[in-house]
Amino acid sequence: MSRPPDITVAAVAETAGRFLCVEERINNRLVFNQPAGHVEPGETLLAAVVREVREETAWLFEPAGLLGVYLWRRPSARRPTLRFCFTGRVSDHHAHQRLDRGIVRTHWLTEGELRARGEQLRSPLVLRCVEDFLTGKVASLETVAALDFDSAAGVAPTTRL
Repeated sequence: MSRPPDITVAAVAETAGRFLCVEERINNRLVFNQPAGHVEPGETLLAAVVREVREETAWLFEPAGLLGVYLWRRPSARRPTLRFCFTGRVSDHHAHQRLDRGIVRTHWLTEGELRARGEQLRSPLVLRCVEDFLTGKVASLETVAALDFDSAAGVAPTTRL
């Protein structure tokens, strides 16, 4: 039986042609990614993306639309990743906030600067999400507003006390 995918969220925030990115250390390698991370049990996709952006960049993310849902199978991974990528704006930066473990710093990079870092991108999804953003592929938040971790993972609802 194959294992269910890891459910993750990511944020594409753009200002004046530059995209909010994180530089992070993964397996002793520096890589670039959108602010992104795993959805925690009981957490909605929207709450997860807001939390991840704050933890990784110190910015408050305000989701405006669903950019896409991407299934990626990294050859070395035991499980595929199902990424829900949102677009929106950031505000309320906490400059002195400690960033999440593994995050080295944040950057505002153009599409060209991301392309130039090709081998340093955490996955092909980084550039794919920027490309989809630039083509205007954005769906309404209503398409995911009711999904929490269990429903996104295809787990039957349980009674909670």
